[in-house]
Amino acid sequence: MSSKVTYVFSALFVLIAHGGMLLNVFFNGNYTNISSVIILSAAVLLLDAAYFTAMMFFKQTTYAIDFLMILLLNMSVIFQSCFGGVRLSLKHYITCIVALAACRVGYIFCRNHKWLQEQKKYFYIGIGILMIVILTLTGSRSMWISLGPITIQPSEFIKPLFVLACATSIAEQQKKHKILKFHIVYENVALFGLMVMIFLLQWWCRDLGSLPTFVAIYACGFLLRICYPKAKFSKNKLIAAGAVLLVVAILGIKFAPAYVQDRLHVDIWNDQSGNGYQQSQALIGIANGGWFGKGPGHGYLHNVFAHENDIVFATISEEWGLLYALMMVFVILIIIMIPLINPPRSYFHATMATGICASFAVQMGLNIFGSCNMIPFTGVTIPFISSGGSSLMVSGLMTGMLIACQSPVFVQTKKPKRQKKQPVQPVNYPHQQYSPRRDTF
Repeated sequence: MSSKVTYVFSALFVLIAHGGMLLNVFFNGNYTNISSVIILSAAVLLLDAAYFTAMMFFKQTTYAIDFLMILLLNMSVIFQSCFGGVRLSLKHYITCIVALAACRVGYIFCRNHKWLQEQKKYFYIGIGILMIVILTLTGSRSMWISLGPITIQPSEFIKPLFVLACATSIAEQQKKHKILKFHIVYENVALFGLMVMIFLLQWWCRDLGSLPTFVAIYACGFLLRICYPKAKFSKNKLIAAGAVLLVVAILGIKFAPAYVQDRLHVDIWNDQSGNGYQQSQALIGIANGGWFGKGPGHGYLHNVFAHENDIVFATISEEWGLLYALMMVFVILIIIMIPLINPPRSYFHATMATGICASFAVQMGLNIFGSCNMIPFTGVTIPFISSGGSSLMVSGLMTGMLIACQSPVFVQTKKPKRQKKQPVQPVNYPHQQYSPRRDTF
């Protein structure tokens, strides 16, 4: 009974939160026809009700991440539908529905870690196919495939496969092979080679902005591999790995391409019409918005390129206020913290959850700190908030994987059936007739 009450109160909390935002749009929004507000409100509340109903058909240990996800996605629908004027952003709305469906797919396929372990080779094959697709179908040194009005970024789909590749390597840490006096695990060599290939691909496609996300996934997987109880990594190897990583980072910064060097050393206030344009406008927008914003649809940043994805934190801060933007960040952080605070179901699930949470945290940090000129501008998206079909779909898929970590399936080996004992037949001895025993007093 208590779980049902919790479910109902959580649903009411989400509805009240979205209702409050829609009231803000009604009283302070920039619109000329009330029908635009009604359509937006109906779309948001209908999606809430449909998702709450659909979740009743899935048996899970906890629904906390599900409620936070629908809260965040419909917040993004309201945000994206108000940039520059109130109207339902139908494309983003449909993409959010696809993200919710992808969440269910990630949940269903990642619950049984033993089954995932058996599919390990397909994760490497999938990453290889996606790399070939990027090199052959995206055009000249690009990361995007254009299909008319739809654009797809195949590199986004490498992230969940890379997380699964790192998680499935845990069980192989006990299988060491001696080569030239070194004890080597083949899986570790394969993952390192995969990371190098991803780096070369990102460099070739001139998209080093999303590289820290892959590095974070690999680093978390590496740390959990060396902390595995039977891995037996020495301190010297750990120090050597850290030294190599530091050297690579220094060399990467020193020999980075020209466009990266420009972003590393740009003075945004002296180059407001060049490389510093987006960041300078973003900071001005955040300052103009203050704590409570100028009102939904009343901002200026919707005129800036990539306002709905690259600098979306600043666009939300301008129209809705820094308070709303920080609340959005807080919800994302809770989604990240829940799988890490709760006791892990297994070492495999802990590795998978850590890689996903690292990806979300780094991706969000790159966008927010880049928009605020605290780090070089990278142009990556904020999970669940920024506009973008590939990013939203993958974020939903990886959230489903997080839910699977909280509600996994452990398949127990079937015990052999016990044979039924045959009833003991009475024995008839010669010259003696068997008869039932009678008790006498």
